[in-house]
Amino acid sequence: MLSALFQMVVIQLILPLSFILMVWRGRDNSKVEWIIKLSAAVMIVGWVFQTGRWDWVGYYIRYVFILLLLVSIFVSWKRVKQLPIMIKSTSTQVMNMGINALLAIVFGFYNGSALSGYSTDIQEIELTFPLKNGTYYVGQGGSHTQLNYHNAYEPQQFALDIVKLNKFGIRANGFYPKDLDRYAIDGDRLYSPCDGEVIEARSHLSDMKPPEMDSKRPEGNYVAISCDENDAVVYIAHMQQDSVKVVEGDRVRELDSIGRVGNTGNTSEPHLHIHAEKNGVGIPIEFEGDFLIRNNLITR
Repeated sequence: MLSALFQMVVIQLILPLSFILMVWRGRDNSKVEWIIKLSAAVMIVGWVFQTGRWDWVGYYIRYVFILLLLVSIFVSWKRVKQLPIMIKSTSTQVMNMGINALLAIVFGFYNGSALSGYSTDIQEIELTFPLKNGTYYVGQGGSHTQLNYHNAYEPQQFALDIVKLNKFGIRANGFYPKDLDRYAIDGDRLYSPCDGEVIEARSHLSDMKPPEMDSKRPEGNYVAISCDENDAVVYIAHMQQDSVKVVEGDRVRELDSIGRVGNTGNTSEPHLHIHAEKNGVGIPIEFEGDFLIRNNLITR
């Protein structure tokens, strides 16, 4: 909870706003000084735009940051366009330019790493999206840890964590509520993403109040389906207690109802976890031809 709050307030909000304000109101002595400062701001705002968890504070706020950055560039350029390209700088100015140049390089690398997670060279399997009736948000997804922490674990390297957004573009009523019914996705019906056979299922575990977790049974209540068309096993995890409608050995058809979203297992809050494996190795998933990454929206 504390680490999530720190990341949200300091890294995702204060850091980019500070650099936008620095560009907007800065007192530059040359165009070179302005360009270096602007480069740092662009790289930081771009990285936060790509990798931030915007379902916590409002999905569309991410675009406000881009708008503010553009306004700051316009306002500051009117101020610096008459300045010389370069002047002899003081030691303080040189140090500030060096720090901003370093930040531009570091966050430029971070942006490149995040961009590499937008696609994969591994052949994806096509599945049907297992949720209906809402706007859903990808909290974890992609082929790089900048976008998807699952990518560090081979069996789940292309796993997706999906929440639902309310009318304000936020995943819950409150920053991190304990009441499960305040999360927009809690209790949403889940559907089979493929035709296949249920090879594992569990339904008896109790739903937990955030931030409680069950690390000993990380899947919580779940269903594992061996899909007919692609010879993959698809796992749908963290389901609501006693909501699972299938048992081992059942045959399911695509879009058959199989249970509901809950908060069981090693999970910080209600969400859908879905991933696919072949021989114990995670494989990428597509829905309607789309390889989903963090901050994608799916409307059903």
